Amino acid sequence: MTDTSTPPSADSSAPADSAASADATASADASAAAASAGAEEGKKSESVASDGDLFRQSEIAADYVEGLLDILDYDGDIDELVSAGRPMVEVVGGRLQPLVGQRGATLEALQELTRLAIFRATGSPSRLLLDIGGYRATRRKELAAVARNAVEKVKEHGDPVRLEPMSAFERKCVHDVVNAIPGVQSESEGVEPNRRIMVRVAD
Repeated sequence: MTDTSTPPSADSSAPADSAASADATASADASAAAASAGAEEGKKSESVASDGDLFRQSEIAADYVEGLLDILDYDGDIDELVSAGRPMVEVVGGRLQPLVGQRGATLEALQELTRLAIFRATGSPSRLLLDIGGYRATRRKELAAVARNAVEKVKEHGDPVRLEPMSAFERKCVHDVVNAIPGVQSESEGVEPNRRIMVRVAD
């Protein structure tokens, strides 16, 4: 079972003013961005976007992210691509940790803002995935280990295991691992920002 929803803290590895600007922008606007895009999405029927449409979304996102980096005086190489049926933008470079934030909170907020930029340009909601400094790949490996550990506990004791609150991206990573293992299942419970996963014996 999977679930969709989506956000600031910063490391001290970059100038304080730039880090504060990134967090301030993300935390102030992310909720409004998600609400606006979500409301409009509800008004439109879902349609399957072509690869060309998806790549156009990634180009719009790359331009938007490049503008943010210029404003904040950060350097990074930006790649736009389409993977697994969704647009993606990856930013690689040094001293980008403030744009990721603690547990990826700032990254999630920036992703919402970038999705809103796509919506404003195209009139269609986007499932864009934004990654900075390879954070998502690293976090995906960590969450796979968390998921397997929870499965082992469930199989050994039979009792459900509730994991700590996670973002939508983190929950999907866990769901994907658990749902690939026979005999167990996962489901999300609670409301943001405290929504979490419960792993239990399959029905």
